[in-house]
Amino acid sequence: MAHIHDLTVLEQAAAVRSRELSPVEITKHYLERVERLDSEVGAFVTLTRERALEQAREAEELAMRGGDLPPLLGVPVPIKDLNLVKDVPVRFGSATYDGFVSPVSDSVVDRLRDAGTIMLGKTATPEFGLPCYTETDVSPPSRTPWDLTRSAGGSSGGAAAAVAAGLAPAAHGSDGAGSIRIPASVCGLFGLKPTRGRISFAPVVPDLAGLSTNGPITRTVADAAALLEIMAHNQPGDLYFAPPSPVGFTEAVTRPPGRLRIGRYATAVVPGTEVHPDVLAAYESASELLASLGHEIVDMPSPFDASIVGEFEKLWFCFACMHPVDPSLEPKLRPLTRWLRERGFATSAPAFLQAQAALQTATRFAFLVMNEFDAVLTPTVTQPPVPVGWFEDVEDPKETFDRMERFAPFAATYNVSGQPAVNLPLYWTDAGLPIGVMLAGRFGDEATLISLSAQVEAAVGGFWGERRPAIW
Repeated sequence: MAHIHDLTVLEQAAAVRSRELSPVEITKHYLERVERLDSEVGAFVTLTRERALEQAREAEELAMRGGDLPPLLGVPVPIKDLNLVKDVPVRFGSATYDGFVSPVSDSVVDRLRDAGTIMLGKTATPEFGLPCYTETDVSPPSRTPWDLTRSAGGSSGGAAAAVAAGLAPAAHGSDGAGSIRIPASVCGLFGLKPTRGRISFAPVVPDLAGLSTNGPITRTVADAAALLEIMAHNQPGDLYFAPPSPVGFTEAVTRPPGRLRIGRYATAVVPGTEVHPDVLAAYESASELLASLGHEIVDMPSPFDASIVGEFEKLWFCFACMHPVDPSLEPKLRPLTRWLRERGFATSAPAFLQAQAALQTATRFAFLVMNEFDAVLTPTVTQPPVPVGWFEDVEDPKETFDRMERFAPFAATYNVSGQPAVNLPLYWTDAGLPIGVMLAGRFGDEATLISLSAQVEAAVGGFWGERRPAIW
């Protein structure tokens, strides 16, 4: 039998149901790997060892009784440390929240627990989830297991590092400007940002402009679909509701997508952005693969232009102010966070509303272009994984922010539009660094994206060619 961490989420769940593996055995296996390897990877900020073992023992008793079992009974799925888990510390990547223990759990956390998953702990995230790299004052940097000198991205950097290093079979993440897809790209994983309103943030986190959503980071498309099936839900008071999917997400994995019309572009909206040759090679390679599968590939103009950049920045500045911080603790904030919050507090309410209105108008016109296609192909990020510290190796926080914008200009557009989007781990450089490509789908149509992604995964060989980093 393969090592436990070689098995997918669905394979582990099946092994628990058939009693080939016990939840305690699985959980102990991952805890041992985390304790042995995480100092190199920086995936976890909090390890809930005793809680995980208790959950595993409960799952084992349930499995032994048999009957109608939860779908992912005994499968470990860590939670990103931007989300609340009752009675577990939550730091939000910030030293200003040291000692804070969550009084409640987010509803998506409850959904995962009800499905039988085991929480190994909380994965690292940058301060308040604002940067696209995971380097904080509360835990070591999150590193891509493919090259431990390089960043795992962000803000779900710890989640992606955990899955790519075999410290968890899958992980919960969230995405407000590419925060699932960016780390999935630099860690060689499948990452799925669902449609706006597909997954509730209840009971505490507001949805406001609807930029951010929870979602799965996995090795396989089928695992992501299974997790999305569980995570998808709404709660009273949600501002956004995604349209019901006409096809179940797990069903979509085995459903042929048919011949699709796929638009593509590689021109970034952020002025001065350069797309690295290796990223363009990945983009062209993906285009050829999709064409070989029978899809129509059409060059299209970018559906958004540079006018949205300044408006998006205003929202990002303001959302940096959402986490309450005691004034006496503000010196503990990282320089970038302080810089973002200064601009957020200086933005008037009318300016915020005008920016949101401008983005909505731009999105309405963008859909006139994008709705001509079943999916849209772009790069996920503009460079291969960058060295740890690269974003902050500059004179001031503004330069850090500029580097962030030029690194991930494609991903954030689909947070503005609310469309579902995925990272496909299709390309590795000659130096062995992963580079993903991104597919966005029609609003509310995760099912077609899942069908298409599963088709691509099968074409390149299950599990994206079975690539594994050396730490595996």
